[in-house]
Amino acid sequence: MAFSELEKKRLETLAAAFVERHRPPPRLRAEMDFGFRLSGRSIELFEIRLRWQGAPGETTETPVAKATYVIAQKHWKVYWQRADLKWHSYPGAPTVSSAEKFFAIVSEDKHACFFG
Repeated sequence: MAFSELEKKRLETLAAAFVERHRPPPRLRAEMDFGFRLSGRSIELFEIRLRWQGAPGETTETPVAKATYVIAQKHWKVYWQRADLKWHSYPGAPTVSSAEKFFAIVSEDKHACFFG
């Protein structure tokens, strides 16, 4: 089951604020930027870069972090993507109580899992 319209709008606002804080300067955004998407009960953050062997202007997305809300347990599971391209539970905080805490953990990146 997806988020309600009210929840979706709140999460979009939080994610947009996170992305805005982490975006590179405007002069670099054509080459590298950040984005987000909501899908089902998940929020995914990703990096957008120009594809080095593609058509001019073609981009690629690299996942950075993901949080999935578990309704039954009323918490968010936090994930990072390893080199095997699979989502793994974040070692520092596998679950958090709010989306705000998820964004704070990704910003801090204490274990260098999200931004390296």
